[in-house]
Amino acid sequence: MDFIADQPLTENEEKTRDLILTLPLFDSFKMDELDTLSKHMNYMEIMRGNYLFTEGEKGDYMCFVVRGLLDVLKKTNTGDYRVVARLGKGNTIGEMAIIDKSPRSASVVARQPTVVIILTKKGFDILTKQYPALGVTLLKKIMRLLSLNMRRTTSKLADITPI
Repeated sequence: MDFIADQPLTENEEKTRDLILTLPLFDSFKMDELDTLSKHMNYMEIMRGNYLFTEGEKGDYMCFVVRGLLDVLKKTNTGDYRVVARLGKGNTIGEMAIIDKSPRSASVVARQPTVVIILTKKGFDILTKQYPALGVTLLKKIMRLLSLNMRRTTSKLADITPI
């Protein structure tokens, strides 16, 4: 099953790998592992004001922010949208889409031109099936990010919840 690892990277895969290399999250990966990851990920540029995804839509990918700034918007009970987070380089968004099949819990819009690395559910499934050790390492990093986000959210909630 390692046939893909023996093939040279395409120009797009090289660009993806180069962008991955700029993210601290991937510091512990070896170059051959980064090459494998780049074959199952892609990058995307988002112009200011464009949406990465919208609340309620089906989610089947997550993103690693390489540069730029994203606003996470949550719809309120009155139908307005409130910025609940601002994400820059090194942040991730949409991790739950890799884990479950629930609709997007918020909308994400580019506050400024932004570049993200995309990991689809399909790409993640291929990685975990064909490269189990690499898939588990990546899963642990994603789970750690989810845990940190949950802790941050819990702390914010504690600050605003009346006694």
